[in-house]
Amino acid sequence: MRTFEIILLVVVTVLPFVKRKMLLQFRSHYILIFLGVLFLLHLLVEGARWQMFPAYFLLLIVGWRIKAVDISQPPRLNFLRVSGYFIFSLLAILAWVLPMVLPVFDLPEPRGSYEVGSKIIHVKTDRPEEITEKPDDNREFLCKIWYPSNTDTDDLKGESYLDPSGRAGFATKYGLPATALNYLEHVKTFVYPDIPVAVGSFPVLLFSHGYGSKATGYYALLTELASQGYIIVNMNHTYESLGASFPDGSQKFFDYDYQQKISEWNAELMDPMRKAFKDDITYEKRHQIAAPAIRNYFEKDIQARWANDMKSVLNLLEEWNAKGAFANRLNLNKIGAFGHSVGGGAIGRLAIQDPRIKAAANLDGIQWGEMIDTTYQIPYLYISADWPADHEDINSHVYINKSTDYFYETKLLNSGHPNFMDIPFMVPVSALAGTGNIDPYVGLEIVTKLVGAFFDQHLLEADQVNTQSVGEQFDLLEMKIYKGDSIK
Repeated sequence: MRTFEIILLVVVTVLPFVKRKMLLQFRSHYILIFLGVLFLLHLLVEGARWQMFPAYFLLLIVGWRIKAVDISQPPRLNFLRVSGYFIFSLLAILAWVLPMVLPVFDLPEPRGSYEVGSKIIHVKTDRPEEITEKPDDNREFLCKIWYPSNTDTDDLKGESYLDPSGRAGFATKYGLPATALNYLEHVKTFVYPDIPVAVGSFPVLLFSHGYGSKATGYYALLTELASQGYIIVNMNHTYESLGASFPDGSQKFFDYDYQQKISEWNAELMDPMRKAFKDDITYEKRHQIAAPAIRNYFEKDIQARWANDMKSVLNLLEEWNAKGAFANRLNLNKIGAFGHSVGGGAIGRLAIQDPRIKAAANLDGIQWGEMIDTTYQIPYLYISADWPADHEDINSHVYINKSTDYFYETKLLNSGHPNFMDIPFMVPVSALAGTGNIDPYVGLEIVTKLVGAFFDQHLLEADQVNTQSVGEQFDLLEMKIYKGDSIK
């Protein structure tokens, strides 16, 4: 919560219980003036938001009671007074809980030497859109580019946190009205739209989001990496992210009907594999049972579609590097890719298929499809959340062959699946957000340093950077390093 929010909540919570003592010291109008000034400071400095409405209502009640109380008469304990204090207490609890559960949070300030700019690019392809039933509908999607800049941003205002469609899609997912996330306007970002790209040639990273999540819900991670000198193409996979706002004003949201349609038949694949993880059998026997599900589970088709989206972007990079805002700014010999959840699996698929990807990282995604039968030829980083012991470790079968190059198998201890996103900042209650008990700022610091060191070492070939040193720096990071068939 913000400073004046906390002060306001403390005042409206405590004042009813000490108002008589206060009125013995100060005239009522002085106290009312104080309350009014406090409220105005909150509005002017921080701005109103709906999570504070119970606090505003309590402020009115407190003001009314201060004006109405007669301190010459001793307080009488009766049913109405007891009921009033009970209702007041319930309102006070609500007034504290709402802004704590949905705070105006602070994003980590990027540590790199560059400011960070952003630009939206609309990509149209000639591939038929698989998700809609319109015969003439071709696949199109948005990319948000995060890039380094040397612009002086002291007098500039950062962009709004999440675009309108991303907010609306997130609200719909959790059964909230579209306006429920308007308070995110108060979140300070360190990203500035359309400022000039820094002079130089920068490595390119493709980033793929989680299934049914916000494509731009990774501000902490992407801002940090862009500030370190990477140009990041943040994919927004249409109909499978929560929302996208296109240049013509149209919005396209997650297609829940399509999700249900493609996932209905998979129990026959998944049930034997889940049973194999519960049974006390050898790894080799479980591998034989798990392999058909890994090869054929419906998410492999999602990951294939997303990999094709990224291939479309790879095919455009030369054009972007020849003209426009990114002319001569893209180092096309230094292209990497990383993603989260289903996006992490899609990145893994792309890394098998496209030799333009020189290094890749999967942030807690299961990789379905062909990887179980092949081997990476490039450096690869896999970061897992700290799943409970009864969680099926499917990637232990997927990544059986690992890589002919470096393969990093890591785990972020005390973390949950959303700890790679901004979710721990948006909803800082682990039971609601599904996050672990790791401090969210510490968790993101570890992830950004690990991913940054990995790409610095294996994409930029920076001699002074060692990915292994990040594992040695943090007790909350487990790391195993493989090189070819050997463990290092």
